[in-house]
Amino acid sequence: MAYQKVNADQRAPGHSQYLDNDDLQATALDLEWDMEKELEEPGFDQFQLDSAENQNLENPETADLNLDSIQPATSPKGRFQRLQEESDYVTRYTRSAPKSNPCNFCRLLKILCTAIILFIFGILIGYYALKKCPSNATSSATLDLQLYQEILQTIQAEDIKKSFRNLVQLYKSEDDTEISKKIKTHWTSLGLEEVQFVNYSVLLHLAGPSASSLILGSSGQCFRPNGQPCSEEARTHSSQDLLYSYAAYSAKGTLEAEVIDVGYGNADDLKRIQKMKNTTNQIALLKLGKLPLLYKLSLLEKAGFGGVLLYIDPCDLPKTANLSHDTFMVSLNPGGDPSTPGYPSVDGSFRQNRSNLTSLLVQPISAFLAEKLISSPNSRTKNGVCSPLELPDNDERTVNMQVQTVTKFKTVTNVVGYLKGLTSPDRYIIVGSHHHTAYGPYGQEWASSTAVITAFIRALMLRVKKGWRPDRTIVFCSWGGTAFGNIGSYEWGEDFKKVLQRNVVAYVSLHSPIRGNSSLHSIASPSLRQLVIEKNHFNCSRRAKCQETNVSSVQIQGDADYFINHLGVPTVQFAFEDIKALEGPSFLSEALFPKLATKIEEMDPFFNLHETITKLSGEVILQIANEPVLPFNALDVALEVQNSLKGDQPNTQLLALASRLRESAELFQSDEMRPANDPKERIPLRVRMLNDILQDMEKNFLVQQVPPGFYRNILYHLDEKTSQFSILLEAQERCKLLASNETLQEALSEVLKSINSAQVYFKAGLDVFESVLVAKN
Repeated sequence: MAYQKVNADQRAPGHSQYLDNDDLQATALDLEWDMEKELEEPGFDQFQLDSAENQNLENPETADLNLDSIQPATSPKGRFQRLQEESDYVTRYTRSAPKSNPCNFCRLLKILCTAIILFIFGILIGYYALKKCPSNATSSATLDLQLYQEILQTIQAEDIKKSFRNLVQLYKSEDDTEISKKIKTHWTSLGLEEVQFVNYSVLLHLAGPSASSLILGSSGQCFRPNGQPCSEEARTHSSQDLLYSYAAYSAKGTLEAEVIDVGYGNADDLKRIQKMKNTTNQIALLKLGKLPLLYKLSLLEKAGFGGVLLYIDPCDLPKTANLSHDTFMVSLNPGGDPSTPGYPSVDGSFRQNRSNLTSLLVQPISAFLAEKLISSPNSRTKNGVCSPLELPDNDERTVNMQVQTVTKFKTVTNVVGYLKGLTSPDRYIIVGSHHHTAYGPYGQEWASSTAVITAFIRALMLRVKKGWRPDRTIVFCSWGGTAFGNIGSYEWGEDFKKVLQRNVVAYVSLHSPIRGNSSLHSIASPSLRQLVIEKNHFNCSRRAKCQETNVSSVQIQGDADYFINHLGVPTVQFAFEDIKALEGPSFLSEALFPKLATKIEEMDPFFNLHETITKLSGEVILQIANEPVLPFNALDVALEVQNSLKGDQPNTQLLALASRLRESAELFQSDEMRPANDPKERIPLRVRMLNDILQDMEKNFLVQQVPPGFYRNILYHLDEKTSQFSILLEAQERCKLLASNETLQEALSEVLKSINSAQVYFKAGLDVFESVLVAKN
């Protein structure tokens, strides 16, 4: 009789990895049957080991197994071992007849008692094992979903409304210290851990002691930016809004020149105008929208313009928003403290002298004043169609513009609080809102953002006090200096850049959650798109009236900028918008209207929209913070790349590379992500490796050089109307102004390097997993 232990991993080439084929089952049955025969022999405590060759002859059904991999066991641990080797083994242990019936009865009784004891012991082990471990993935997922819903059910619209109104009362303070202290005290009282101030001394460009002015050369009339006459009486009773009608970090001074209408300031407009007129040191009449403001100003600066009058065409605004007489503020700061570009404004840092970030004198004006400059007496609406404002090319208008601003170093405060994770405390989900900065516009939009994040903290900490914690750390941030170019978030990001590059998993933006009340606008990185779509569908199933929402990856305003463009962090943002605003030109949100923000309670009187945003964002935060495998989709990133290469003249080399990226992403998704999501196949080490790959995959699409105002993360488009890579579209437009296509070739090279980097990244990840699997075997 022979016994051998066959390693399950030592299989013949070509055989299935699952132990369910007929050959192995047959072998197992033969061995079991031999064991039963052996138990009937009187000397069953000793064995004789035969060779594998003899056993194979006795069991011809296993002839197709790889016999070379089956070797006699030599280690006493977990294997059968020959206990005795004697030449007369068979003859000494021959079967003998039973001596008596009582002896057989006692032997059967002992066997029965042993079996009963082992059976009871097995039941006890199974009971306690099942009590501690979930039985399957479905029950675990159901428990998580129930937990999330229990947390989110405590979020109430009435609580958000009270918080909002309390915050609004604080905006009249001289600086943002009082607001920051209020937020910190409130978060601490809710139980949030390590709530702290993070302060930075930064260079701010503030409104001057009096509002800027424009004097029409033809009539000599003086106007304020909103179109109000510059009379002594009007100046005395002017509202605070006039002071905030300026472009932060613009050049300051006085310029008298001809006004040239450049439309939206794109390449076609400038090419047409430069053929007709000399643009050197002239004043451009520029419409906001369609392209980033910084990009359009860079084109005007290269064209030789000396000043810019910036306005929003009434035809681009929703009919519900009557803003023709309202002024606004814009920031020309791409991000962070201008005096410390690329490094944090900590004590001892070198300060550069950068009082203005452009040579242009930039002044925002109201649409009402733009009409006066154009002298358009006729109605611009005929048969329900709005006619855009336009200055005839043969008309000449001379304007004297005066820009008055001051630069000062001020303290910007961030409020940061932590909820430490239980199993992965070194992985962060950052949730960002912003609070009012006293030196900027005094609207109420910031209070909406702060009330939403506070409501989620309250609901979360109620559950934490009962003993629950998320697996990953959640970092709650209220940023300062947002209106001046996301200064607070940029400085904090630059200060902790090394830590954040390694540890940040995702960023959830709560910037300006209520901009309208007719449509839910969801923006997400390609890797998070599936998760956001699921939450949108779930939200629609709970509401009687819910329009289907589209999830896009487009450039957004707010403090998510640093995390998207410098860290490559997957980002998501929910906000309610006006449908008409979504249909109009993009980048109109670059204008900050103080009065527009005061209508938040009119748009959402019962704060039900605030509650919806809080719950949608909260569920995404909980799932990212608590799922063993990050809910990111690698294949969606590859599909986004392929869609972004579609166009009139597709590049075959880029398409081929994108196809290889998709193949690698599909293989990664099926071979690594699918088994990791099954608790039965999940291995902690492999899950951690998998999450590291998912966390960093969007970093491959950060390019070094982009046009001003464009995202460095090329996965984000300019708007919903364009699907191509934004840097390729811009390069094609630039070719219209330049004689060569060098800019286009550089852009193609940047895209190619990004796609190739991502393809190599996924392939390297697959190789690492394969190496780990081979090493373990």
